[in-house]
Amino acid sequence: MAPEHTEMERAEAMQEELVRFRRTLHAYPELSFQERQTAKFVSTTLRDLGVTHIRACGGFGVVGTISSGVGPTIAIRADMDALPIQESGTHAYRSKNDGVMHACGHDAHTAMLLGVAKLLVEDQRNGSLQGTVKLIFQPAEEATDDSGLSGASYMILDGVLDDVEAAVALHVCPWQPVGVIQVNDGESMANVDVFEGVIAGSGGHGGYPHMGSDPIWLLSSVLPVLYSIVNRRISPLETAVASIGEIHAGSASNVIPDEVRVVGTFRSYSAEARESLTLELEKAFQVAEVLGGTYEFHVEHGEPALRNEAQVNRIIERAAVELDPNIEIARGPFGLGGEDFAYMAERVPAAMFFLGSAIPDGTSRELHTPIFDIDERCLPIGTALLTKTAHEMLKSI
Repeated sequence: MAPEHTEMERAEAMQEELVRFRRTLHAYPELSFQERQTAKFVSTTLRDLGVTHIRACGGFGVVGTISSGVGPTIAIRADMDALPIQESGTHAYRSKNDGVMHACGHDAHTAMLLGVAKLLVEDQRNGSLQGTVKLIFQPAEEATDDSGLSGASYMILDGVLDDVEAAVALHVCPWQPVGVIQVNDGESMANVDVFEGVIAGSGGHGGYPHMGSDPIWLLSSVLPVLYSIVNRRISPLETAVASIGEIHAGSASNVIPDEVRVVGTFRSYSAEARESLTLELEKAFQVAEVLGGTYEFHVEHGEPALRNEAQVNRIIERAAVELDPNIEIARGPFGLGGEDFAYMAERVPAAMFFLGSAIPDGTSRELHTPIFDIDERCLPIGTALLTKTAHEMLKSI
């Protein structure tokens, strides 16, 4: 039996509930690998909806399952963790946890997936669900632990995708207005890598620099080479960037230090650009050796580029058009940020779309900033579109 109302109508009727979910989560954010209360809130809500679920998957992850008993299995993923940012907003639901903020919209992602759970339970009960949907509430998207692993990796290790045939996720988008979604085939977010270089000299007295080797002076020759890599050593057809975020050296005005430490990041879309950047960055630090110093160079490779499967994107687009012909579909990569949903997209056909959430007041509230916020009218749109996409995926995968 088909539902009496469309997914959009049903989601819009949940507006107040979705806002309540989101604001509750926003007020009590938790950092990566610490999402105890968030997981408890998700678990309690799923229990109240009658959704079978497990906890402690991949750390503090929660996985709900809604099934008709026959058909394929697909997954919808939402991340739950927050960032170490002090919120500057003044709204009533601002973070109550000092120095921690949902500055990337994971509160909204979790709220919308809880809304999806409610709609799919209704569909399962009225017989309109044909297949199995896993609801993946993932911890630790924003950080890795000492082993270099994030929440997606741990959930995969715990078998969350073993029976899944395709997956979908969304991300709120502060550069698109409500009513717009952004999709992109192929590489859509970046390989994320961190490098650290240590240049060593002998140091010495600031009044007698000629009697030793100055690692800061050595670095001054390394930096032009490093900053020219993207423009002169990587193909202009590649998407790539390298940036320095930290330089540490010295402890007194009259003491030349014996070493300087440089930490930065490089981002790329292709595996070839990633490998080239790794090699070329080390070559930049080798300049220190030519000038009489020594160097050490280390790279920590983070999540891979998010590769969206075109077939899954076509399902999302079809669902959007059927859901509401007025939804605008923008096309283009999402930028050089990182997204550990990429690990899941390596294992099964998957795609993430960006959901317009900009507040229309002329203020730019970018991701990972103290003023980040969303237009909550996007919540029922995302809930309805994920639900509709789930149904379409079960028919098409």
